[in-house]
Amino acid sequence: MPRFLWLIASLLLLSACTGLTAWRDDASRQPSESSAAATPTALSAEIISAADAEYLLLANIYARSSPSVVNIEVRSGDETRRGSGFVYDRGGRLVTNAHLVKAADAITVTLGNAFVLDADLVGLDSFSDLAVLKVNAADARLVPLRIGESASVIVGQRAIAIGNPFGLKASMTAGIVSGLGRTLPSAALIDAGAAAGFDNPSIIQIDAPIHPGNSGGPLLNSSGLVIGITTAMQSDSGQFQGIGFAVPADTMRRVIPDLLAAGRVDYAWMGISVMPEEGGYGTAALSEALDLPVARGVLLRGVNEGSPAHLAGLRGGDRLVDIRGKTVCAGGDLIVAINGYYFDDLDALITYLVQNSRPGDEVDLVVIRERQAIDVSLVLQNRPSRDRPTIDCNTGR
Repeated sequence: MPRFLWLIASLLLLSACTGLTAWRDDASRQPSESSAAATPTALSAEIISAADAEYLLLANIYARSSPSVVNIEVRSGDETRRGSGFVYDRGGRLVTNAHLVKAADAITVTLGNAFVLDADLVGLDSFSDLAVLKVNAADARLVPLRIGESASVIVGQRAIAIGNPFGLKASMTAGIVSGLGRTLPSAALIDAGAAAGFDNPSIIQIDAPIHPGNSGGPLLNSSGLVIGITTAMQSDSGQFQGIGFAVPADTMRRVIPDLLAAGRVDYAWMGISVMPEEGGYGTAALSEALDLPVARGVLLRGVNEGSPAHLAGLRGGDRLVDIRGKTVCAGGDLIVAINGYYFDDLDALITYLVQNSRPGDEVDLVVIRERQAIDVSLVLQNRPSRDRPTIDCNTGR
């Protein structure tokens, strides 16, 4: 080997031996304080407990409430539908959705303890999408849920749904109340022969996932009280898209006793016609353009012939005006209060009529006519089974 190559090889070997010795020296040392501090330690039990508190709450609500949730199977002709419900009382009465059990040939209920029973339909109401079933079971097998109040529900509070999505027994989802004051055309979707124009008001909107099979299950708050009953989801594809809906507990409080007593519900009717509030036709959206003295209440487009509103002398609009490219029937009475309750919009008025009044009740209205407040009393009638002619700008009567 040439001398210079031998010299280079010797230097490389010496370097390798030196590096090996240094590596051995490093390996024999204990980790430094700085390297040990980089390894995280477990969090304290207090922090872990605080982080898990919400999940412990949900687990507790599930453990207390899921025995009350039932699976419902409905056979109607060649069709089989599945959904949810819950125990209302120890008399064997169950609450669910009307759209689930309508036109049922046979109804089978599976209780939370897996006990299977046949059920009879006590009554249903298409307008609220509520129904009551009856099973014969020992008291010990029935665990009723407590019905809360929905008037105090606020956007942002916890919303917990328990049901049987896709037939999966007693599944829980949780989220928040994401909206209030929605309306659903429940009767039109359930019964093609139902009187038109009567929406299901004060619907609770939630972001807790609900899927086919959840319908009829309870919507609970953090105390485990029923604040609603899940009824529908917003979907263009058949899959949950972040919006679900529930009939409020206060509507249940009004409807269920009537279904138990008579198998049906009679609703109060005023006989007014208004512009649709969506799309910028509501009182708040029109107040400035029409120079209204207030930006709340219900602006009448017309009244139905022979209705309580007509008999009490309420007036619909008398002229058509163009506002931001929309044709509006203007000049009608503006109702701002009923029985001392001042409301913001049509949903609030309908909610009051549904939850707090009955046919035959006399109510006192505060009405603004030509910028002056007047008092008007009228006697509510039962909702008509068919449309009544409307007196408004289009009829000129």
